[in-house]
Amino acid sequence: MQEREEPTTPASDELAPRTLDARSLRGLAHPLRMQLLGALRRGGPATASQLAAKLGESSGATSYHLRQLAAHGFVEDAPGHGKGRERWWKAVHQGLIYDSTRFTGSDPELRGAADTFLHEIANTHTRELSTWIATRNEWPTEWSGATDMSDMTLRLTPELATELVARMHELMETYRASAPAEGTPDAEQVRIHTHVFPISQD
Repeated sequence: MQEREEPTTPASDELAPRTLDARSLRGLAHPLRMQLLGALRRGGPATASQLAAKLGESSGATSYHLRQLAAHGFVEDAPGHGKGRERWWKAVHQGLIYDSTRFTGSDPELRGAADTFLHEIANTHTRELSTWIATRNEWPTEWSGATDMSDMTLRLTPELATELVARMHELMETYRASAPAEGTPDAEQVRIHTHVFPISQD
């Protein structure tokens, strides 16, 4: 599973996606930490106070969790922003890669962290989709015809499902590579959610 954002700064090795391991998963698996990281990846550098206002949290809570994210290498100081003494933060990586095979047969604490991480991803997808539905009439009509909310059912083996996921990701990367420049008329950030999972036929 991958989470990828359009970088807020030019692409570089430092912005390459980070593959989660046991330690980093434990450090990230908290709803507010994941929301803070997502806000920095999409919105660029910000202070704890700015993020608190954006997420409806206290600045004390955002400051604490930003420091925890920094301790695990997800965020770092963003020098050159602002003129006051307030600390600015930026995301270190452009995206995250969660490989479930790394945590197979892991201890209960790590399984709990994995559950928290995956449920927060699902909650984020739900919030984003609900926001689009609630605000869809505020967008130009061209965007109404350019969106999609589909579901499909296929019969696949694990190998075919893995191939499907890889091909979908490859296709999306071609669009990332040819993305219009900043400031291009009508160009907007577009969120793409993909879900591939088996279901019971009972």
